[in-house]
Amino acid sequence: MEQVVLLAEDGSAIGVEDKAVVHHAATPLHLAFSSYVFDSAGNTILTRRALHKKTFPGLWTNTCCGHPLPEEDMAQAVLRRLWDELGMKTPEPELLLPAFRYRAEMDGVVENEMCPVFRVLSDDEPVPNPEEVDSTERVAWADYASGVLDGTRAVSPWSRLQVAELVKLGPDPLAWPVGDQAGLPKAVKLGS
Repeated sequence: MEQVVLLAEDGSAIGVEDKAVVHHAATPLHLAFSSYVFDSAGNTILTRRALHKKTFPGLWTNTCCGHPLPEEDMAQAVLRRLWDELGMKTPEPELLLPAFRYRAEMDGVVENEMCPVFRVLSDDEPVPNPEEVDSTERVAWADYASGVLDGTRAVSPWSRLQVAELVKLGPDPLAWPVGDQAGLPKAVKLGS
């Protein structure tokens, strides 16, 4: 049974819970991550969440999200989920937004996460796992960001919030500065 790391308000770990039961109307604060895969032209890969997922089914979102296992290095968790969801073997992810946090609700199910955001560089084509991903789309970052920000592209609530933060880093996603690990939640293991 896959478990997620439960968090205190200061970002420290306070326990674990089975992933299968942690998401409900009163989901406790827990640790997660989001990643955006960019190709050498600055396009990003979007994914549409599988229609049978418990949380936010069928929504378009960033490339890959997930939860690190207890004691798992977060960079390794990103790589694990990119492989599991999209069949992509990629280089090490780069931290962009260490302190990203959000809460969102859909159909009575709440997401409540401290969710650092990573960039991954790869020109590989995804091979979606239908248990996780309904479909994918490769789009120019500028087009994606403008559509999200002006409301013409419907995406997950966390991706909308992340895009608003990522555009502050500049217009070229390949030139964004790497984030400071000091801003990560205390429970994150990275680079160990």
